[in-house]
Amino acid sequence: METQIKEKSFSEIIKGDTPVLVDFYADWCGPCKMMAPILKDVKQRFGDEINIIKIDTEKNPAAAIRYQVRGIPTLILFYKGHIIWQQAGVVQANQLEAIIKQKLSDHADI
Repeated sequence: METQIKEKSFSEIIKGDTPVLVDFYADWCGPCKMMAPILKDVKQRFGDEINIIKIDTEKNPAAAIRYQVRGIPTLILFYKGHIIWQQAGVVQANQLEAIIKQKLSDHADI
């Protein structure tokens, strides 16, 4: 899931043509741990059509502040540098897949 992180900066990744789903989490957070297999499932469903990045809010508090993460887990979907969806809490794989497809369809003209 995190293969390109070291090659590009976060801002470069979220501004690219590939949509990016960012999971803001913390190691101590129970619901955050529930998201890991869900995100793995979603990545398998979308393949190379989407990048999924996990950001530890404990190690990257500035990123959490910048994107107004008030609860974890928080998922943010970026497309070409724009936030097209943001939600706190656990989201099941089927629901997350539907949301991603809908939001990308709604913002295809960006």
